[in-house]
Amino acid sequence: MAQFLVAALYKFVSLPDYRELREPLYDFCKKHDICGTLLLAEEGINGTIAGPESGVRTVLQYLRNDGRLADLEHKESWADKQPFYRLKVKLKREIVTMGVPYVQPQTMAGTYVPPEQWNSLISDPEVVVIDVRNDYEVAIGSFERAVNPRTRSFTEFPEWVDEQAREGGLLDPQKKPRVAMFCTGGIRCEKSTAYMRARGYDEVYHLEGGILKYLETVPEAESRWDGQCFVFDERVSVGHGLEPGDYELCRACRLPLSAEDKASPKYEEGISCPHCHGTHTEEQMQRFRERQKQVELARKRRSRHIGATPPPKPRVKSPAE
Repeated sequence: MAQFLVAALYKFVSLPDYRELREPLYDFCKKHDICGTLLLAEEGINGTIAGPESGVRTVLQYLRNDGRLADLEHKESWADKQPFYRLKVKLKREIVTMGVPYVQPQTMAGTYVPPEQWNSLISDPEVVVIDVRNDYEVAIGSFERAVNPRTRSFTEFPEWVDEQAREGGLLDPQKKPRVAMFCTGGIRCEKSTAYMRARGYDEVYHLEGGILKYLETVPEAESRWDGQCFVFDERVSVGHGLEPGDYELCRACRLPLSAEDKASPKYEEGISCPHCHGTHTEEQMQRFRERQKQVELARKRRSRHIGATPPPKPRVKSPAE
């Protein structure tokens, strides 16, 4: 039986004292055996945490005791083992980085569409369906008819909108398109729909609760989702019912790996994969090999190796992205 509760959460809300919140929050999470990452910024909170059920629920209540977070929503799933290696509470300029200062998700986000009504919306051929996640995420799963902007990071999304807003583009303002947007948990959609509305688009919708809520709510037999959903923890991917998927993570570039990827001659566990083969320096390769040796020693001891600080978020463009 799964013993670790995983809670994904976010809320756009004014937190001018966010710097002062960090240390007490870190200490409280640590006290209750919580791992994961929480981001604090003036615009709100974002993150995913995991631990014993009682500990996670206690931390969620701790957050909601702050009146500004009283209606904080979260999404739950379960894991057989702790999906995070450590606890991090970080201070950020944005809880999800777009780099556009005038966007106000608290007041400008698009119309929420519950998972139960999503299929009807995206089946309309007049609706432009946009996956606002990054390329490596889209590569392993998405909704039918969804457009892939082929971005490597969320900061590239405004540039893609600029390109598509030209005459004849998918978002040509003269066509007054209806737009439906979705992402993993909803946070990128709140900001991207607010951005679209700030640019003058009137009919902008987004999937309430994101892909995770859809996979949790909509029966597989009725689903319009194809593939798996990338998640930012050691589960790597989940499917319908939020059951863990069958992808693994390349420890060199942090991209998801399929069975086919692992069968490639360019794959070397912990060191390289088809996405990043030939892109690392000799010094990096040496570091990866040393880390892999430690991982294998830990396996023999039947212990868990935390290892060095992981590489930055994926920047290597996957072939399918």
